[in-house]
Amino acid sequence: MLYFEDFQVGHKLVTRARTVTEADIVNFASLSGDWYPLHTDIEYARKSSFGERIAHGMLVLSIASGLMPLTDWALVAFYGMDRVRFLKPTLIGDTIHVEAEVVECRKKEKGGVVNFRQIIKNQRNEAVVSADFKVMVISKEAASQ
Repeated sequence: MLYFEDFQVGHKLVTRARTVTEADIVNFASLSGDWYPLHTDIEYARKSSFGERIAHGMLVLSIASGLMPLTDWALVAFYGMDRVRFLKPTLIGDTIHVEAEVVECRKKEKGGVVNFRQIIKNQRNEAVVSADFKVMVISKEAASQ
């Protein structure tokens, strides 16, 4: 278990990978209500600049969150995201992983906020999304109380 004081600026990690499927896109559209045709209509997407359906940006971020090793940390809560940029489309069949680096550790009561600069990459090692992903992590001392 990693506590707040175990995180240091410069610490890097690479997650496991996961393939984005058509079922992911349909399920996400159903859950979110986002049926924008670029994601869900083959003919519409074929005529777009992408030439095919692409994954929702929020789906890609959600998958990336699930790839992070959150259960290995003394996590209190997701704290937020900043500087989110969608750099390239994620296509059906793309396999994505996250490369993350701790860029800031800000102490707060009972622990602190750890800011990871994330780059989500596809199987071609192309960056598809970048974002700062912030989590609140408890300290060892606070956890033992």
